[in-house]
Amino acid sequence: MAEAGRVCVVGGGPAGLALARSFLALGIPFDVHERHADVGGLWDPSNPGSPVYNSAHFISSKTQSHYHDFDMPEDYPDYPSNRQILAYMHAFADVYGLRPHIRFNTEVKEARREKTGWQVTLSTGETKHYASLVCANGTNWHAAMPKYPGLYTGEMRHAQTYRSMDEFKGKRVLVIGAGNSGCDIACDAAQSADKAFISMRRGYHFIPKHIFGIPADAFAASGPQLPMWLEQRVFGVMLRVLNGDLTRLGLKKPDHRVFETHPIVNTQLLHFLAHGDIKAKPDVARFEGKTVHFTDGSSEEVNLVLCATGYQWKVPYLSPDAFVWKHGRPDLYMNLFSREDGALYALGFMETNGGAYKLFDEMADLIARTIRARANGGAEADRIDKLIANDRPDLSGGIRFVGSSRHATYVEINAYRKQMKRLRRRLGWPALADGCFERLRAASAREAA
Repeated sequence: MAEAGRVCVVGGGPAGLALARSFLALGIPFDVHERHADVGGLWDPSNPGSPVYNSAHFISSKTQSHYHDFDMPEDYPDYPSNRQILAYMHAFADVYGLRPHIRFNTEVKEARREKTGWQVTLSTGETKHYASLVCANGTNWHAAMPKYPGLYTGEMRHAQTYRSMDEFKGKRVLVIGAGNSGCDIACDAAQSADKAFISMRRGYHFIPKHIFGIPADAFAASGPQLPMWLEQRVFGVMLRVLNGDLTRLGLKKPDHRVFETHPIVNTQLLHFLAHGDIKAKPDVARFEGKTVHFTDGSSEEVNLVLCATGYQWKVPYLSPDAFVWKHGRPDLYMNLFSREDGALYALGFMETNGGAYKLFDEMADLIARTIRARANGGAEADRIDKLIANDRPDLSGGIRFVGSSRHATYVEINAYRKQMKRLRRRLGWPALADGCFERLRAASAREAA
């Protein structure tokens, strides 16, 4: 039988840590199972399968990206490095006493639904029983490789395997994909490769990391909240003033308005394009030996093709039908709650246009309160069950996202925050207040002493 009310959390990365703190604060019994030797998830480059490369930094700034009640250190730069982010997570786990609740070097091999909850099989050979399961294993572990006509005879691999710009020395390099990682890696190639190219299917809006000396997301958060249609126009004009006509650099004109794709927060690539250190190319048409033919009729000889083409979202320890999947994404209420199974939750299975960690705390709190309400039963549990089953809020914020699988479950961060506030009001749940985790922090300090 499932231990009364005990929750299984899969993953000790950013989402799993937020859940651990919320469960401790609300007195919910739980175990976190982490297959690696320490916390940090993908931000630990020693974690097998981590996609973190040496030059990786946050694309959201430190003031918009930290956990609730736990600011990043003042001496951190506006955009912390991957090493600083990992150190921050280690400190977070220590300050709130989370490590004793995490089983390291323990992978969840299978989670099978049973009448009273979940039967969980671990890599240690143990089988444990839980009342609820929260999937916090992350989404950037299973590389998605593109397919093109022809045969490429050079080296071709996914960006997940990339670590250092030294890998580009003496090579002609093509980076496929213009997400934030693709643009970062292309900048490394521009500095290290003999010749560098970046292939993009469409044109994009490039948002500078600083606007008038202020981090872009902090600038947006500090300004007046405009209607989205007006904000798109204002930012569109601002970007044209700051960046000019990007077609002069060989880039395509964007086929969408600003914010309608995941923002590319990078103007360093524009610098290297303007200096000829890298050249923009359209989509790949076909391969022929080491020659890459592009859709504009041009071709280039390259030694290495690095595909920054995203990831498949998977929950390998669950049966595929445990979630309802749409466009490769699980269909969840508020990207958190299974609509079909009242004992199944997820955290981190979403993408948004802002810093996620502050959201993680609020989301973890919603999961924790829902688990507690369902354990207690009664009217509160009935209300949340009806909302999860029937409520389908618009989380787009009025943005018409481009029709890609990546944007199938994409949310606009301010719209999501507003919906969380509405949900709390409807259920009579308090918002997270400053100092709400202080008791937990003090208790951890006493134990450490």
